[in-house]
Amino acid sequence: MSTLSDPGTGNEGFHIGKLLSDTRYRSYTLQFITLLALIFGLSYLVNNLLTNLSEAGLNISWDFLGEPAGYDINQRPIEYDSQSTHARASIVGAINTLIVAFLACISATLIGVVAGVLRLSNNWLVSKMMAFYVEAFRNVPVLIWILIIFLAMSGALPQPRDFRGEVPEATMLFDMIAFTNRGVYIPSFVNDGAAAVVFWGVLVASLVGVFAYRRYATKLLFDTGRLLPMGWPSVAILIVPGLLAFFILGRPVGLESPELKGFNFTGGIHLRLSLIALWFALAIYTGAFIAENVRAGIQAISKGQTEAAASLGLRPGRIMNLVVLPQALRVIIPPLISQYLNITKNSSLAIAVGYMDITGTLGGITLNQTGRAIECILLLMLFYLIVSLTISSVMNVYNNSVKLKER
Repeated sequence: MSTLSDPGTGNEGFHIGKLLSDTRYRSYTLQFITLLALIFGLSYLVNNLLTNLSEAGLNISWDFLGEPAGYDINQRPIEYDSQSTHARASIVGAINTLIVAFLACISATLIGVVAGVLRLSNNWLVSKMMAFYVEAFRNVPVLIWILIIFLAMSGALPQPRDFRGEVPEATMLFDMIAFTNRGVYIPSFVNDGAAAVVFWGVLVASLVGVFAYRRYATKLLFDTGRLLPMGWPSVAILIVPGLLAFFILGRPVGLESPELKGFNFTGGIHLRLSLIALWFALAIYTGAFIAENVRAGIQAISKGQTEAAASLGLRPGRIMNLVVLPQALRVIIPPLISQYLNITKNSSLAIAVGYMDITGTLGGITLNQTGRAIECILLLMLFYLIVSLTISSVMNVYNNSVKLKER
């Protein structure tokens, strides 16, 4: 009576039939066939698109990116004027998108974590206030919040002329910050050559040192149970090297405060109302969703963990920071990635308040001026795809670092 041998341990030579009969090769064969089918399918679609465009006289060309843009951009993080190219206008719009997305992600995370923790507070009033915040903001479209914040700030804040006179109607905060209906004017840094580069390098190294110290203190606590202080050493590592470098290098960095000249403020950094309205709206709207993710992550941790930590004499704040939140991150991080992606994509609503992001430049004025709809849309899709994949990759790496590791 003959027996069947395991295809994975057979000693017979390789033949073409094993590509489907042998489990060692079958999955690779099917994947290769699927890849070929996908390549041929996409090639057919692209070729069909190019053929139809050619017959309609709509050949794809990228030459328009080198032509003068002919329009101004109000929020310019880099040098730009109306004679710059469409490519540079698109870069300015892309930087504006990244700026508001970064600010909104940081702010939404802080708001969401605080609101999520406070919603579980034993204080009835605080808990209900956070519940009202979550339900109010996440159930109203973000576009409406953008318009509400923009209109409220433009109507409530004073005009620049109100800051002049012997007895001005409005005054600057700390004589450095001016809140006006045209935007917020804040001081800017003035750098003095190579010494300033060294100073900023010291600050970056100090920031890295803070993260390294906190990581070491946390690892020491988990390994040995020895509790090191977190607060004052972090502040000392961050501030002391910077102060020493500041005075040793001869004060290479200064502040330029905005000044009222004529009909407006000059100097400093001008944060337009469109940027602030978009930033705040995205932060408080997405923060409501993050708060629910944080609440769900905390409630997923057994109460026995909190009780065990309390029995060891840990204070409630340390229990939350050292016991509950580190475990809750495994539940919080995956949906948090989606919220960051939503912030990036929702930033395209900036055109509603006149903030010139990449949708307003490349997908708006440039598209209308050149008529290159296909090229502009393809570049827009590529930009958002790259940004989204980058955010997902970074957050997935962090998620893998905090997930439960089996031994």
